[in-house]
Amino acid sequence: MKIRVLSFLLVLLAVPGTVIQAQELRFMPRAVVELFTSQGCSSCPPADKLLAELGKRSDIVTLAYHVDYWDYIGWTDTFGRAENSDLQRSYASVHKKGRVYTPQMMINGAHDVVGSRRGDIESALSNARLGVPIALATDGDYLKIDIDGDDAFGESVVWLVTFQDSAEVEVQRGENRGKMLAYSSIVKNRQVLGMWAPETGAQIKLPLDEVLRGTSNGAAILVQEDAKGLPGRILGAASIIR
Repeated sequence: MKIRVLSFLLVLLAVPGTVIQAQELRFMPRAVVELFTSQGCSSCPPADKLLAELGKRSDIVTLAYHVDYWDYIGWTDTFGRAENSDLQRSYASVHKKGRVYTPQMMINGAHDVVGSRRGDIESALSNARLGVPIALATDGDYLKIDIDGDDAFGESVVWLVTFQDSAEVEVQRGENRGKMLAYSSIVKNRQVLGMWAPETGAQIKLPLDEVLRGTSNGAAILVQEDAKGLPGRILGAASIIR
């Protein structure tokens, strides 16, 4: 299957007198890059910067999971979540790793790379492919998700991952004390939408205002294999930013 990259701005028409709202839809990428990072980690800022650079590429969906296990060294990550640390430990279990670390990048849920090693990351991305296309569209106040079937894969989980596309934080204590740090694709929540069946695919419709609310102005849809309750390979992805 030949995978094409499509990325464009979809302009939503508004009634006269209202502001026209633009959305970026990104689908059929080659890779999902998940960064496990922390504001309390002195070696993480270069990886955070690299993730922001990768996020500008139309063929990549980026997600930053801020972990909480470095909070004890003096600074509580303002985006840190225990669920993010648990996800990273789950990946470590799947790949039989004895430890977790930051900055770590996972490529398509299958390969891990030190998040600041640009050469290793580019090498991993050069061979990365996603085989399950996901189409996104807006229908009035709803987000429509249409995922093709493909019997080359097994039944997998459809995830909704909401994120804040950018933020700056002044770190006042810990290893990065006194630094103003920029972040991108900051994960706020991760939840199961349902299952993807290889025979029939999946069609899902969600209220857009429920998906993108609070500080979450972006969302990624992932189709990911389930490895006995643990995260497996990512088979497909798409994202939206409002």
